Amino acid sequence: MLTAGLDSGGNYLEKKLFLKNDIYLIAGLLLVLVVFTAILILSGKSGKEVVVSVDGKTVATFPLDEDLTYEIKGYQGGSNLLVISGGEAYLTSASCPDHLCINMGKISRAGQSIICLPNRVTVEIVGDSDASEPEYDAVTG
Repeated sequence: MLTAGLDSGGNYLEKKLFLKNDIYLIAGLLLVLVVFTAILILSGKSGKEVVVSVDGKTVATFPLDEDLTYEIKGYQGGSNLLVISGGEAYLTSASCPDHLCINMGKISRAGQSIICLPNRVTVEIVGDSDASEPEYDAVTG
């Protein structure tokens, strides 16, 4: 791609926006991005259950493979409407003022969660827990 400009003598100058090495760098970064995205998608464990908590206490647990609608009674009279459909869980309505929990989308993989801070509601997907294979959040040292 070329751009044109004028030099001090009024002559047109052409200079390239992208050099060959710039294109190689962009292509390499895109390739790394695709590889990391594929690793994250393929390594995620599918969820088995939906755990609903209010103010840190578990109030309900549902299998992820059964379709249902459940009204969550949140903190101080707040409410959220949980829908489980097609192996995904999501909130369709909430009494909170910002509705961020509704915009968090659908979740279906172990470890994903939807949180409504004003109503103190947490909806989390959990998978099979295998005692022989411990899960770590981080490794240090």
